[in-house]
Amino acid sequence: MKSLIPFTLFLSTACIVFGKNDGPVDATPDSSSVASSSKPNIVFILADDLGWSDTTLYGTTQYYETPHIQALADRGVLLSQAYTASPVCSPTRASIMSGNWPARYGLTQARAGGGAVRLEAKPVEKETSNRTTRELITANRFPTDVYTLAEFLQDNGYSTGHFGKWHLGAEPYSPYEHGFDVDVPHTSGGFGNNFLAPWSNSDLHKLPHKEGDHIEDVMALEAAKFIEKHANGNQPFFLNYWAFSIHSPWYSKESYANYFLEKRDPMNPQSNPIYAGMVKSFDDAIGTIVEALEAAGVMEDTLIVFTSDNGGNTWGPPAEKTGPVFGADIPGTCNFPLRDGKGSLYEGGVRVPTAFIWPNKLPSGSSTDEVFNSVDYFPTIAALIEAEMPEELSIDGMDLSKILFGGKSDRDEQFYYYPHYSGMNPGPVAGVRVGEWKLLRYFHANLDQSHLIELYNLNNDIIEKQNLANRYPDIVERLSMKLDGYLKDTKAALPLPNPAYPSQKLEKVQWR
Repeated sequence: MKSLIPFTLFLSTACIVFGKNDGPVDATPDSSSVASSSKPNIVFILADDLGWSDTTLYGTTQYYETPHIQALADRGVLLSQAYTASPVCSPTRASIMSGNWPARYGLTQARAGGGAVRLEAKPVEKETSNRTTRELITANRFPTDVYTLAEFLQDNGYSTGHFGKWHLGAEPYSPYEHGFDVDVPHTSGGFGNNFLAPWSNSDLHKLPHKEGDHIEDVMALEAAKFIEKHANGNQPFFLNYWAFSIHSPWYSKESYANYFLEKRDPMNPQSNPIYAGMVKSFDDAIGTIVEALEAAGVMEDTLIVFTSDNGGNTWGPPAEKTGPVFGADIPGTCNFPLRDGKGSLYEGGVRVPTAFIWPNKLPSGSSTDEVFNSVDYFPTIAALIEAEMPEELSIDGMDLSKILFGGKSDRDEQFYYYPHYSGMNPGPVAGVRVGEWKLLRYFHANLDQSHLIELYNLNNDIIEKQNLANRYPDIVERLSMKLDGYLKDTKAALPLPNPAYPSQKLEKVQWR
């Protein structure tokens, strides 16, 4: 049996170089630290495409095994209604770093890895004739004039390190230009086409590894060196661990794939042994990071955030072979009881596993169902470490630290914007949630190119099966006005009707 077991969904490969941080992290203590501080260290763990039901945190899986994630969350506060500002990675990452809705930057699609620089979004010049809507061409860089969470922490005396996926632009838009002292492995996009060593890119061989290592094994050890180096210094540290997993192309260690193959129940929608093996490798990485914090004696002095950039991938590859080892078509994951997944504004695309952990500071073994959004990390972290936000800084995020102590959330509204065709998403869409109500607007999606509206009551219908738009026109009107307000306030570029679409004169017909 081969030791390399891939799915055959491959992404564009970005050039991976180490840049300013040329090689692996040196564990030599940093004697150049000056200003002492009583502020806690911060570890921000961001999974890539890890779905709400891909861990054991919510009792929604019997297939995936995440003991390290479970043990970590058990030491803090678990959030059951944490959301991302986008159903794909780059916009969510921008929202975490800035505290703002990504529509403000025209960054609405996962295209911020490379290519010609675009800092504004615009509708495509020409759309295919079978589409009612001209989708947007996204901006593909995160602007350097945005004041970021990392820069804020630098200004408050933190040493900062980014490890893993960035996907917000290569230099001069890399982590170095956004507030990080260290960036490993300094790649602008995703990982490439192989998660197991040896890697095709020679620069990655600067990181100590052995054949068959999963990239998360290696990255977690590099993060552990950063912890060791900074744990006994005079500065607190900010470790931004943005994992490459669980993003496609899916590769599992052979032993893990075999284990989950034996465990697999074909009747369970979560039954992909390669995906499950990747989840396990990611969980191993969490264990390595926690072990490093414990070994350095700083676990009690560290605020840890664990979350994901969007929902689990249920659509790609939807019907591709896992290889001769398995000989069956197995989808990626299933986010049940949430609908759909990555690339969709239904709950499965934007609700993600999330926990805050700070031993002896935050209540352990607790949970909250209060609403939280990825734009809220910046001000919430600032409040938790008792650091004042700059007075001139105006952001969309809210300080929701009180929900971690049992308080009520001030976030009664959320805004979603994904003006693209891709994967699960049938067309350009925007949405708003106000309280229990969630409205989705598919731009120009009806046959007469009017907007298609969907309305769901999440208190009664978490699966989003029953569209109530026709039953509650007054709520539709109220939420539509809210949505218009968000689109106007963020100066969002809007999708336009496609003049090449042949059915403009047909009666209004809802297509779903």
